[in-house]
Amino acid sequence: MILRFDNSWVRDLPGTFLRLDPDPAPSPALVFLNRPLAVGLGLDPDLLADKGAGWFSGAEVPPGAEPIALAYAGHQFGGFSPSLGDGRAHLLGEVIGPDGRRWDLQLKGSGRTPFSRGGDGKAVLGPMLREVLVSEAMAALGVPTTRALAVATTGEAVWREGRQPGAVLARVAASHLRVGTFQFFAARGETEKLAALTAHALARHFPEAAGAATPALALFDAVTARQCRLIAQWMGLGFIHGVMNTDNMAISGETLDYGPCAFMEGFAPGTVFSSIDRQGRYAWANQPAILGWNLARLAEALVPLIDPDGERAVAVANDRLGGIAALYRAEWLAVMRGKLGLLGEAAEDAALVDDLLAAIEGADWTLTFRRLAGAAEGDLSALRPLFDSFAAMEAWLPRWQARLSPGAAARIRAANPAVIPRNHRVEEALEAATAGDLAPFEALLQAVREPFVEREPYMLPAPSGFGPYVTFCGT
Repeated sequence: MILRFDNSWVRDLPGTFLRLDPDPAPSPALVFLNRPLAVGLGLDPDLLADKGAGWFSGAEVPPGAEPIALAYAGHQFGGFSPSLGDGRAHLLGEVIGPDGRRWDLQLKGSGRTPFSRGGDGKAVLGPMLREVLVSEAMAALGVPTTRALAVATTGEAVWREGRQPGAVLARVAASHLRVGTFQFFAARGETEKLAALTAHALARHFPEAAGAATPALALFDAVTARQCRLIAQWMGLGFIHGVMNTDNMAISGETLDYGPCAFMEGFAPGTVFSSIDRQGRYAWANQPAILGWNLARLAEALVPLIDPDGERAVAVANDRLGGIAALYRAEWLAVMRGKLGLLGEAAEDAALVDDLLAAIEGADWTLTFRRLAGAAEGDLSALRPLFDSFAAMEAWLPRWQARLSPGAAARIRAANPAVIPRNHRVEEALEAATAGDLAPFEALLQAVREPFVEREPYMLPAPSGFGPYVTFCGT
């Protein structure tokens, strides 16, 4: 099958984009092709392998594509920018999968646009391959996420921390609608366009709610439910997004933008990796609160559509916002019950989880939960070495074991990965790939795509002397 595009964004959402082609890559080469994803989308991976260097680098516009740069607003680290937009990305169009689902296909790092704000619009190979590794890990872990279809080098040098090979990521998403897309129209007082955007989002992502009496409220409730579930999944994996700005919060409930992200190793609630998050706004422990803050910004944008009476609309919105904490807490407890191998629900589960977090501070997050499987079988030999002092954990274990039933160890192993993209392994792979050796990247990719398979070299924490670890946006 050839790559066939539909372009509903261009048809249905005028005023939310600018038409322009990607920068032409002078000497493109295909570095990575996600063949399983291509097959799942109903695309011919052999065709993509043949044409992908040109199509996914910007050197050629695929037949039927209508490249656009999307406009959106957003709060970045709490400060509002009414006009952000794709400063280094071009949406080629949408492909329709065999199941009828619609998927955006976007190029990232494909050149300067009117939204670039002084940037060069380019990307380099390392950060684009990072997005491959982490998004494929998230997909394998069952976390809703955008996916990397391909990475192509452009044949030109880009300057970041020195001279690096330029690259473009071809990204697939359920859509690139963001909270910031709604803020864009709300900031301009364009209520009719805001209503059209709401209808488009409901039809695309929540068709079961498209006939609701108040579409804006139906959209808000649906987005809230998905985002509460998503952030609870992040938290359970020790994943830190790093840049939870409203322009990076997808209406679809997918994880969007893998810039300065990383997985926490030793458990410390205040963990931050991003070089630009100097105040810890997006630390691991703060992500649930930022979820609520971002949803409040979505509610503000939707107020004109909730009720013609402004005071009544605000009261309704505030009522919805008041329920977010309880919705998130329920999702978090569901995640933790799964990780701990608990069956059913008990009133003491919240305290059991909270006390566990107090007991494991400093221990490796991923290995602690994985090794609880042995503890469920009565063997503490693998769990003890993770702790400098095991006293608090030893006091907690009997309460947990009282909530278990036969088969708990298998449930724990099925819920807790053995392998995550550990930071030192990611850096090793990206450094080698940037120097021309893709073997470490390919080996790590295979491991994170099978996260419940125990591969010891990829399970172990970073060696002493690694860190403190700092991540960068790549712009």
